[in-house]
Amino acid sequence: AGQELDDLVQKQADSVRQLKSDKADKALVDEAVKKLLQLKVDYKKTTGTDWVSKAAAPQSAARSAPQSQAKQSAPKSANEKPNKKSDNKPKAAAKEVSAAESKSGAKKQTRLGIETRKSENTADWYTEVITKGEMIEYYDVSGCYILRPWAYAIWETIQAFFDAKIKGLGVENCYFPMFISKAALETEKTHIADFAPEVAWVTKSGQSELAEPIAIRPTSETVMYPSYAKWLAEPIAIRPTSETVMYPSYAKWVQSHRDLPIRLNQWCSVVRWEFKTPTPFLRTREFLWQEGHSAFATQHEALEEVYTILDYYAQVYEYLLAIPVIKGRKTEKEKFAGGDMTTTCEAYVGTNGRGIQGATSHYLGQNFSKMFDIVFEDPQEVGKKAYAYQNSWGLSTRSIGAVVMIHGDDKGLVMPPRVAKLQVIVVPCGITATTTDEDKNKLMDGCKQLEHKLRGAGIRVKCDLSDHYSPGWKFNHWELKGVPVRVEFGPKDMQKGEFVAVRRDTGDKSTHKLSAAANDCTQLLQQIHDSLFTRAKEERDSHLIVTQQWTEFMTKLDQKFIMLSPFCGETQCEDQIKKDSAKEDVSDASGPLMGAKSLCIPLDQPKPVTPDMACINPHCKSKPKYFTLFGRSY
Repeated sequence: AGQELDDLVQKQADSVRQLKSDKADKALVDEAVKKLLQLKVDYKKTTGTDWVSKAAAPQSAARSAPQSQAKQSAPKSANEKPNKKSDNKPKAAAKEVSAAESKSGAKKQTRLGIETRKSENTADWYTEVITKGEMIEYYDVSGCYILRPWAYAIWETIQAFFDAKIKGLGVENCYFPMFISKAALETEKTHIADFAPEVAWVTKSGQSELAEPIAIRPTSETVMYPSYAKWLAEPIAIRPTSETVMYPSYAKWVQSHRDLPIRLNQWCSVVRWEFKTPTPFLRTREFLWQEGHSAFATQHEALEEVYTILDYYAQVYEYLLAIPVIKGRKTEKEKFAGGDMTTTCEAYVGTNGRGIQGATSHYLGQNFSKMFDIVFEDPQEVGKKAYAYQNSWGLSTRSIGAVVMIHGDDKGLVMPPRVAKLQVIVVPCGITATTTDEDKNKLMDGCKQLEHKLRGAGIRVKCDLSDHYSPGWKFNHWELKGVPVRVEFGPKDMQKGEFVAVRRDTGDKSTHKLSAAANDCTQLLQQIHDSLFTRAKEERDSHLIVTQQWTEFMTKLDQKFIMLSPFCGETQCEDQIKKDSAKEDVSDASGPLMGAKSLCIPLDQPKPVTPDMACINPHCKSKPKYFTLFGRSY
């Protein structure tokens, strides 16, 4: 059985390589990769060892892991070539050098590491990083993914930070059902029209007569007992957002101005059945988010909250994630359906020159309160009914994808210290065959004492004391996972009362006294955060230009720039800009080939619009109203 599985996995691996080298359709490649990953899982269950390609080459075993310990979480890269020397020795399983690398003299790279360069194939690099970095596990429903603890810890930190902020405003947490009746969903026609293509509907109970049923979990169990299929009297939608779920209740709760404001937030998941190629964190069919929904008696209160929440979102990105953002409002074309105004935080991904929407805070005006009859008696005029002013605002796990894309490098993840599940990893070093058990135990105790000291200072730290991996293997593993600081601690360090700290972002090494461990590591973490933020900001600013010329706009767009240009704000004009700036071979590949769209109208304008300025669209006859940030985007 083991040999048969080995042949099947090898055949599927060859098929994946062939599809990639032929530049086959991404959907076909993704399907082949999923099948390969499942075969590898089956192989490990059957044999007890990880599957190793017959192309694996031997290499120095100094830092390699045994075959049974090699962790291969993602498919091999398309340009991988078998090494000429291959004897399939177990100790060689963790590392190999492709023929191309050998000839070019490139640095030897562990198979446990990242095999695709970020700058050469961003899509494949991203897949490798999130799988080998243990952020994501693929699931058998397309567009849905398992968030592993390494990724979910980031979301927990964001959740704790933002939750404290909004509770300081008087916002309360709640939970509303995920199901929406068709009648409720269609109450606000403009709102549902924007979401209609992505709404998932439940039309039957049970699994009968469905070719490939997607069940909405009645419990968290993985096995569901089928029942006889029953057609529902009315189709039920799964929430793409919760305005139409929550506002009928708001209408019941609001009778007087004394019942206002209502400020509720829920942490939940939503479903948007995307038809585009799904990408973990960035474009998924189900994702986690928070959504806040407020109702106020006055417009002033509502607008004040919109901008306060926007500032909190900017803090999430800049203070926690070390990602600089541009705050602005969306154009008429890009604003939230059914709202009066959408404000947004926009980040920049330098590797492919795309903008990425970080979070949005919407001013809904009285549009939804009129639809759902959220009214109260006007305190200024007895007997007169007044409609509430409303907001909604949301931040999702897309933020995790932004962290990976903006900070990650060719070695793997680079975690911002404030959201990293582990901020410091302590690795004992210098143990040799001649090291006595007594000396070894002393070193391990020293590592534990250092761990205890750092934890006491509020640092998230772990000692990797596993004796079945070499220090080199551990260095590679924790580097790939992006731990901000690695502490190397050996017998000589212990004798000197010192330790060596290695920064993940720069690779810089520094020696520190054990007595100052807590203070020095805390300072290092702050320095890493500042360095990551500065680097991301410099990269963005070096690709941000103010231009009023269409030819320069087009040239810079293809050089991965984002552009601030005068714009009239009209939807037809924006459509024309996107069409005229698109490549003929528009695709959704990793390269930025689609046309430019408006990212936001920055709150901080680069300069005033003057009467002599023209809209950036050379065919537009309307006068510009403001400078708008344009670029390709996710």
